[in-house]
Amino acid sequence: MARNNAIARYLDGAEALFVINGPDGYISPDYYGIPDQVPTWNYVAIELVGTVRKMDEAALIAQSDALSHHQELKLAPKPVWTRAKMADGMFEKMLRGIYGFEMHITTWRSTLKLGQNKADAVRISAADGAEHAGNVAIANAMRNLTP
Repeated sequence: MARNNAIARYLDGAEALFVINGPDGYISPDYYGIPDQVPTWNYVAIELVGTVRKMDEAALIAQSDALSHHQELKLAPKPVWTRAKMADGMFEKMLRGIYGFEMHITTWRSTLKLGQNKADAVRISAADGAEHAGNVAIANAMRNLTP
């Protein structure tokens, strides 16, 4: 998080709610294939609650290196970027502009709206419509819904 982010000064030691949004998208009433439906928005989200602690510099560097390495591997065959490609002192200068935080999670909740209140065939029809409209992620979530 940027050091000049106003919330940064309040996070260390605080209990916080962190929301992770998964796939989401508009579902047209026409997708259901049955009468008397309304437009809706389907989604998947997870809420995490826990205590936040500021990371020390060594942990922040390790996290930054691990995260960039993980993401860089996905870009193959492009050569992996590392901070060794930066000019001397530049990484350390940029590091002074951010804080790293970690959360000790005490509670988590998932929430989703994927047409689970509809019959399977109707939900699958809506998933097909969402996929046809280009939202493959929400369509897959709707199809893979388990009771």
